[in-house]
Amino acid sequence: MRARLAQALFAPGAVALIGASGDEKKNTARPQRFLRKHGYAGRVVPVNSTRKEVLGEAACAQVPEGIDHAFIMVEGVEQAIEDCGRRGVPVATVYSNGFADAGREGAQRQARLVARAKALGVRLLGPNSMGVINLPGRMALSVNAVLEIDAPPSGTTSLVSQSGTMLGTVLSRGAAHGLGFSKLVSVGNEADLGVGELVELLVEDPETRVILLFLETVRDADRLAAAAREAHAAGKAVIAYKLGRSALGEALARSHTGALAGLDAALDAFFRDCGILRVDLLETLVEIAPLVAGRRPPQLGRPPRVAVVTTTGGGAATVADRLGLHGIETAAPDSDSPIVDLTMTATAQQYTEVLERLLDFPGCDAVLAAVGSSAQFHPQLAVEPILGAKRAAKPLAAFLTPHAERSLALLAERGIAAFRTPEACADAFAAYFSWRAPRQREQAEIPYPLFDHPFELFAAVGIPVVEQALACAPEFAHSIPYPVAVKVMDVDHKTEAGGLALGIAGRVEFEARIRKFGKDRLLVQKMESGLAEAIVGYRDDPVVGPIVLVGAGGTLAELYRDFVVELAPVSPDEAMRMIEKVKGFAAIRGYRNLPRGDVKALARAVSAISRLALIPGRPLLEAEINPLLVRREGVVAVDGLAVLKE
Repeated sequence: MRARLAQALFAPGAVALIGASGDEKKNTARPQRFLRKHGYAGRVVPVNSTRKEVLGEAACAQVPEGIDHAFIMVEGVEQAIEDCGRRGVPVATVYSNGFADAGREGAQRQARLVARAKALGVRLLGPNSMGVINLPGRMALSVNAVLEIDAPPSGTTSLVSQSGTMLGTVLSRGAAHGLGFSKLVSVGNEADLGVGELVELLVEDPETRVILLFLETVRDADRLAAAAREAHAAGKAVIAYKLGRSALGEALARSHTGALAGLDAALDAFFRDCGILRVDLLETLVEIAPLVAGRRPPQLGRPPRVAVVTTTGGGAATVADRLGLHGIETAAPDSDSPIVDLTMTATAQQYTEVLERLLDFPGCDAVLAAVGSSAQFHPQLAVEPILGAKRAAKPLAAFLTPHAERSLALLAERGIAAFRTPEACADAFAAYFSWRAPRQREQAEIPYPLFDHPFELFAAVGIPVVEQALACAPEFAHSIPYPVAVKVMDVDHKTEAGGLALGIAGRVEFEARIRKFGKDRLLVQKMESGLAEAIVGYRDDPVVGPIVLVGAGGTLAELYRDFVVELAPVSPDEAMRMIEKVKGFAAIRGYRNLPRGDVKALARAVSAISRLALIPGRPLLEAEINPLLVRREGVVAVDGLAVLKE
């Protein structure tokens, strides 16, 4: 089934252009022009009821028999789909807009279109799609103006983009670099064929080795995650550039967890979890493929180290500085300098010997050659030794400081990653070293712990909670020994709301303080202390599903923003690795002989709250402990909340 779909989508034997224009200046004339310009060998049928021929080819009034792929460019999309269904067309790309991109009525129209297409057996790409490009197959079924260029290079990197214009951006920037592409797909509104399913098709495509994603959102996280796992199993890297930052998640969140772990942090966790590399810069998306092609996640378990050899001291310093910002160390054998500087001294033979030595050097995880003006004017000195270097277990990349198109093209031909800016170079290495294999999460279900109060939920999953009692008017009697803390019930952020009194030493002070609250029911807790305050939270994110967070907690949690997020659930060992990344916990990990906190107990608590994701139906929207006090032995929850889904 996948093979038939891929054939019709990427390599159709016959294409119908519904709404093809005879005016070469119009967008609707482009697919026909581009198919012929780039050597498409199949049958092209312009469908236009008002003309007998379009751009020199015989036109049809309706879709004929034997069409594999229809490209729809008319307002009457529904009728076009009916025609495709009657003629047995398996795939239709809809360039026309006016669907989910046009508000509620458009979204309803789109839903009806998808339902009808499904009934007719027609798969849809779009609406609002700019089409499909298959460069090795010379199939340029797109309106994107980038195809005006004469001979874009083909390669083994494919792109799935939620922005149609980005097909041209990535293709043109890659071509200027000498980097070729295989398949490029504009998904449009993803009404039917989506990013995840397209990744599945590219995993099985023998002409694709690396898959790039340009994302504005994630519409089907489960399918994309499954496809990314398939890609990993097939030895194909998936790299994402995610556009935009959303405040929607923060605005809707009642907890600190929701405010901290907004959409972007949740997506970071999602990408890590399913083995997708994430880059921060668009230029990196264009340039990174050779760095990861045919490689597996390094998963070092320590700070990565890159050996840098250079013929430009200043240029090497710019990229080494950027690497340092990403936590990547530079290393050189038998040298006090962090780089091997051959400026003004090296011959081609010396350069080659240094490269070979660094590639064999066990003290580094990758080698970077920073090349100055010689890349533009004397490639035989600095670039040819890179071209001739042996392929090693560790990556070799180049950073070229001048504008050196010929050197870039030579490196691209040899499959060596080359970067034009220190920022993109460091971003690529950071993505590579952060890359990890897809994580296998626990799938077993746990019973739903019924609860009336968040502390009952936390205790039910095995997290120690503070000794407490409910005190009611008029006497406000309680059995908690002094000193105590008093809290107003049913308030999420008690400090901000003025609903908290700490360190009440005795009954007289207690009665004076509670009068100020003016409430009939108050929560009285034993005063607890610890070595550190942590925030531990769970949230069922609307885009990526359940996530778990741990970070420096207390009233300043959102100010410090020192936290780590992963998809839930996590094991205690995985929770421990999260804890190790929180800077604020350095003190309780044994920093400078300070008292050690029970980080193992903290890890067990993080794992316990993450397992709320295993409750059938996932009824909880959010659950959070803040603070969870970390003591020398054990932890204790002293405040928290739990929110059920509506």
